[in-house]
Amino acid sequence: MSNITLFSPANVPAFARNNELSDTAKALTGGGVSNTKRISIKGGVFRLVAGGKEVAAIDDRHLEIIIVKAAPKVSRIFYVASYDADNITGPDCWSNDGERPDASAQNKQADTCMTCPKNIAGSGQGNSRACRYQQRLAVVLANNPSGDVMQLTLPATSVFGKEEGDKRPLQAYARYLAVQNPPVNPEQIVTEMRFDTKAESPKLFFKPTRWLTDDEYEVIKEQAESDDAKRAVVMTVAQSDGVKTNAPKMEIPGKPVKAATAPVVDEDAAEEVPAKPAAKKAKAEPVAEDDGAEPEVRKEAAKGSAVPAKKGKLADLVSDWDDE
Repeated sequence: MSNITLFSPANVPAFARNNELSDTAKALTGGGVSNTKRISIKGGVFRLVAGGKEVAAIDDRHLEIIIVKAAPKVSRIFYVASYDADNITGPDCWSNDGERPDASAQNKQADTCMTCPKNIAGSGQGNSRACRYQQRLAVVLANNPSGDVMQLTLPATSVFGKEEGDKRPLQAYARYLAVQNPPVNPEQIVTEMRFDTKAESPKLFFKPTRWLTDDEYEVIKEQAESDDAKRAVVMTVAQSDGVKTNAPKMEIPGKPVKAATAPVVDEDAAEEVPAKPAAKKAKAEPVAEDDGAEPEVRKEAAKGSAVPAKKGKLADLVSDWDDE
């Protein structure tokens, strides 16, 4: 019996239908495991990630999804140290509502986001803010509405900004739907997200492609109430991937913690990458709501630095999802 058949809902016995990880399971998995799956846009490629590991990369420059749920407010996230591929850690400070640090953040930079020194232009790369904006979504693939609910975390460039013809960042796209007569809700339609091929770092535009069918819409309403959807819009990428959290930093009165070099966050919105040398830095593109300053992103890591993931057409990759 294959994994897909063995663990399909129809075959789960009554005693296991409301399972939580047992002490035995936690011991054998090293303390726990994340079941959250997500879509990453790292490197300008749609990547399917499970448990922090990339399991597939999609060759297409566009991907059709259904937006199931969205975090009610734009969130914030901050790293003290620069990215280290050999020691990936979670963020030092973050905020789900963009107003106050999350209670579980172990290295809060201020009592409120408004008064935070990392929320000042110039505290990050170039004229940007060291604390970055994010929008978290729960989505499903359009060709499988009843399938896995996945987290999609978008950076400022994919959220804010003006539309260019039918190319719209997320907020402009939502406003476009809202002014239709009657207004259209994002969870009622199939949305195409497509990479901006002119952008130096990964950036998405959004557009509608079709209405959901009545049956699809009923499924999406159920998906929106699922635990997976609720987790997707509040968890950081590090939490989704089961990355270890940073220990609290020692602070000296009058001397706030400061990174030796400002961290640069790539367009996956939560995974940091090293900056290019300053001499080669291109002129930063202004970004509404984030003081401009989206950083440059280093090219893909050198060959052999990571286990290659599968590549191919979406339909083929999705059919193999449960085998990973």
